[in-house]
Amino acid sequence: MHEFELINKYFFKISKKNKGALNLNDDVFFDKKKGIVISIDTYIEGIHFVNFNSPDLVIKKILRSSISDLICKGVRPKFYFISGSGNSRTFSKKNLLLISKSLENEQQIYNLNLCGGDTTFSNKLSFTITSLGYSKKIIYRNKALLNDDIYVTGNLGDSFIGLQILKNKINVNKKISNFFVNKHYHPELQFKLSNHLFKIANTSIDISDGLIGDLKKMINRQNLSFLINENKIPISTNLKKLIFKKKLNKIKTVINGDDYQILFTASPKKSRIIESISKNLRVKVTKIGKIISGKKKSFIIDTKGKQIRPINKAYTHQF
Repeated sequence: MHEFELINKYFFKISKKNKGALNLNDDVFFDKKKGIVISIDTYIEGIHFVNFNSPDLVIKKILRSSISDLICKGVRPKFYFISGSGNSRTFSKKNLLLISKSLENEQQIYNLNLCGGDTTFSNKLSFTITSLGYSKKIIYRNKALLNDDIYVTGNLGDSFIGLQILKNKINVNKKISNFFVNKHYHPELQFKLSNHLFKIANTSIDISDGLIGDLKKMINRQNLSFLINENKIPISTNLKKLIFKKKLNKIKTVINGDDYQILFTASPKKSRIIESISKNLRVKVTKIGKIISGKKKSFIIDTKGKQIRPINKAYTHQF
């Protein structure tokens, strides 16, 4: 079974009495009365990151990926706990120093504080990060409304190309390689937009597993579908050039995840407010589609104006 089947079959029932668990259908725990928001994520070498050749970059990406769950909910992460399993090779003095310095730098950028964790010996390298923030409200999943506009921040696809370069599946010159690999290890978290989401968003999620997959998760318990315009999906100039040069399929390139951009829906009446916030904060926000009735199937309008069925390439763990 895949991870969502496992959760629904074995853990959903025992969490039902806990409102803060949000029916195990969101990326966070939220205790409204106490104003606490918590997320937890585990990362394993060979699955979530290719290798540990650059421990400072890997830990940076892991931390940003973790706090992204709170940021897309409109919550500022304040504290984090980190647990690591490794051996004398992966947790060498050199690597630990690089990890420590990288975490310290991230703490300064995002005003975070390390509060604890755990270390265990294992020949399989992994990290688990728990992030915590304070808020009396969040942007939930499954709150999209019919005819909502669909928005995404930043650009999509750069991180995926960076991963393909790290796996030696795409060959490009050093300058272009550095650009995409840097985008892979340094997700651009839209920190400045987080507090403004309550003014504009009906529902939101971060793009971790892929545009289509995360969009489906965002509306998965609603009788709704979506329409996406391929031409509207934002990509960097470098990716645009690479797609042309390598004759890549744009949709297949941008739906693979690891972008950690904010995907949200909003009323069409909010379009001017969103445009104004985007301009004032200098945060790229792009309208890419619309929420439609669940009586219709979700589809993408491609570059030729044809309707195509979305390919869900979202990553899921199989057990």
